[in-house]
Amino acid sequence: MDLKEILSVSGKPGLFKTIAQTKTGVIIESLTDGKRIQAFASDKISSLGEISIFTTTEDMPLREVFRLLREKNGEEPAPDVKSDDKALKAFFETIVPDYDHERVYTSHMRKLVQWYNMLIAYGITDFTAPVEEKEEETASPGETSEVADEK
Repeated sequence: MDLKEILSVSGKPGLFKTIAQTKTGVIIESLTDGKRIQAFASDKISSLGEISIFTTTEDMPLREVFRLLREKNGEEPAPDVKSDDKALKAFFETIVPDYDHERVYTSHMRKLVQWYNMLIAYGITDFTAPVEEKEEETASPGETSEVADEK
């Protein structure tokens, strides 16, 4: 499942997957309990595929952070999000050593680790970028390309 289909809705705990589009919003399903609800257009909805972490060089997509977390932890979930702040920052620094210390707060790290653990528990473990298929443009048999020959 692509991370673009996984949503975070402000004010609602957990993560959701997109089920269907409606006139006034989106039907979403909780990853934890499978309940379906409607998220309205006025709700703040964020796709995990669109979120990135501030670093000192360029922003790092959340997918890449999750991939690095997966490489470090293997099949194990990340440390408890309720651990003390210093331990969480030290752990996060082993994953993303060049994160921007002024713009990435401890609360962001907690949420990221919480999301990662939810995705692992749900069985989403492939954090590689999806391969976008490019349609090859081919001319139909009767068409030829126009090339002017100059002599």
